[in-house]
Amino acid sequence: MNALLIEDDVDLGGTLKQILEENGFQVDWAQNGLEALHFIEGFDYDILILDRLLPELGGMEVLKKLRESSDVPVLMLTALNELEDRLSGLDAGADDYLGKPFELPELLARVRALLRRAPRPLQEHLVHGDLVLEPLKCTVTRNGTPVTLSRVEYLAVEYLLRHRGQVVTREQLERLLYEDRDIRANPVDVLIHRIRGKLGREFVRTRRGHGFIVETGDPGT
Repeated sequence: MNALLIEDDVDLGGTLKQILEENGFQVDWAQNGLEALHFIEGFDYDILILDRLLPELGGMEVLKKLRESSDVPVLMLTALNELEDRLSGLDAGADDYLGKPFELPELLARVRALLRRAPRPLQEHLVHGDLVLEPLKCTVTRNGTPVTLSRVEYLAVEYLLRHRGQVVTREQLERLLYEDRDIRANPVDVLIHRIRGKLGREFVRTRRGHGFIVETGDPGT
């Protein structure tokens, strides 16, 4: 399951990201409303956890923009927990509303309930040219031939494929792959070099000064 967490409080956001990942979610974390829209435009999520009070663009504005094109379940978080606040959030398109402070087990229970109410088809294969990644089996094949990837390489390839057509920064990959670890200089560059050695240089391109991207369309074109 893929979740977008939209929360500007660094301590709370870090805690929520960790607990969601420990419960089987792949989590992107936006820390302001404009960054959230960038994620939403580039990828389909199974659920959004959205803080109401955000810098750059407020949570209500993000929600209204989202509802123009998506019915993805949204759990809204906020310290504004009066009845009128809850009603306005629900009327704007939130599926559930959780006031701060809250207990983590309750948040997880509400997330599970929202996902049960709005089941989404499971994407069994990620296909890119002659490359096929099967998330249920954690396997990658190319032209039908299995490709041996380390755990970190596999996670990076899956993340890049799920964000195909969208630039993924070094910082995003570092948070995904090396969070809370003592890492050496340029680990992502070394990792991308190894992936290219196994999947071909055309698989992932470098956008200098920005990050990496798996282009949409046929690889190599």
